[in-house]
Amino acid sequence: MKVYLDNAATTPIAEEVLQAMLPFMKERFGNASSLHAWGREARDGIEKARETIAKKLNVSPNEVIFTSGGTESNNFALKGIAFANKDKGKHIITQKTEHACVLQTCKWLESIGFEVTYLDVDKYGMVSPESVVNAIRKDTILVSIMHANNEIGTIQPIEEIAKICKEREVYFHTDACQSFTKEPLDAEKIGVDLITVSSHKIYGPKGVGALIVREDVKITPLMHGGGHEFGKRSGTENVHGIVGFGKAAEIAKEEHVKHMKKLRDLLIKRVLEEIPNVKLNGHPEKRLCNNANFSFLGIEGEALLMRLDARGIACSTGSACSSRKLEPSHVLRAIGLKPEEAHGSLRLTVGRQNTEEEINYAVDVLKEEVEALRKLSGLV
Repeated sequence: MKVYLDNAATTPIAEEVLQAMLPFMKERFGNASSLHAWGREARDGIEKARETIAKKLNVSPNEVIFTSGGTESNNFALKGIAFANKDKGKHIITQKTEHACVLQTCKWLESIGFEVTYLDVDKYGMVSPESVVNAIRKDTILVSIMHANNEIGTIQPIEEIAKICKEREVYFHTDACQSFTKEPLDAEKIGVDLITVSSHKIYGPKGVGALIVREDVKITPLMHGGGHEFGKRSGTENVHGIVGFGKAAEIAKEEHVKHMKKLRDLLIKRVLEEIPNVKLNGHPEKRLCNNANFSFLGIEGEALLMRLDARGIACSTGSACSSRKLEPSHVLRAIGLKPEEAHGSLRLTVGRQNTEEEINYAVDVLKEEVEALRKLSGLV
C-alpha cells in the first residue's frame, strides 16, 4: 500500500483542477494582455479565478494579486510594505516560528537598515496578543504573523492581533498558505491588510499563489514591467496556473475539512495510545485539521522517515523547504524542544484523498519501525 501523508508540503492536483487547466494549455493559449479573441479568453479565465478567490476571502477582486506562490507573496508583503512606508518607520514585528521565507526576508531587511522584533511563542507555538501590544513602537509599520504553522499546525489568534494593529494604525499581514480553505478566513471581518495564499497546498498547481492587498494599503511592487496585476506585479500571467488555482479554491468544501479532521484525530489517538515515549507537538486543540507532528524519544526522524518511505509511506521531518538541512527545526526549538527531541520529530499531514484504511496501515507500520529503531539504539 502507498500512503501519501505529506500534504502540508504539497497536494496532488485534483482532477477537476486539471480539466479546468487543460484548455488554457492548448486552444486557449493566448496572452491575457492581448486584445484579440485568444487574449480575451485568457483574460476571462484569470478574472473568473480572481473572483472565486476574492469571494472565498471576502475581498474585492481587484485586491487579489496573483504571484508565483507563497514565497513571492511573503517577500512582496514584507519588502513592499517596508519600502513604501519607510518614511513612517523602519520597525517590523514577526514571530520566531514563521516560515523561512518570512524570517529570511526579515533578516535581509535588517541588513539594509530596518529593525525587526522576533516574538517568542509558548510551548504550543502560540504567540500572545499581549506580546504584540508590547512590541509595537511609534515607528512600527508592519506586523506579520502566520495564520497556522506549517510544521506543527498551531493556529494563531490573528483576529485579536489584527484588531491590535488596526487600533495602532499598523499594517497586519498573515501567511495563510496552510490554512486557506481549511480555516475560516474573512478578511473584512478580521481586519487583515495583507494575506498570502498558495495554490499547491489546496490541490491546485505549483508555481502560482496570490497576495491579497487591501485597497488602502500603501505598497511598492517588487516586479516592474508592463504594469500587470493592477500595476502591483508585472509579468505575463501564468494563465493556466491561475485558472487551476481558482478551480481548486472553488471545489474546496467544508466536508473535506471534516474528513481530514476525522483522520487526523484517528492518527493522533492511535499514535499516542499505542506508541510509548511519544509527544504531540503543537496546540492540542487549536491546530489545523490535517496536521499531526510527533517527537519520538530515542529516534532519529530522518531514519524513521526513510524506513517509512521504504514501506510506501510519505511524510516529513519538518517543512519541505528545510527538509534537506541537518539543523533541528527552528519551529521545534522555538517551542522549547531539546535538539534530540527536535531531531526525533515526524510530521504527518493528511489530505482529502486519504482513507481510514491508509491511516491505520500507516500507524501499524510506524509502530513497527519505531520499535525496530529503538532496539537498534538499545532503548527498548
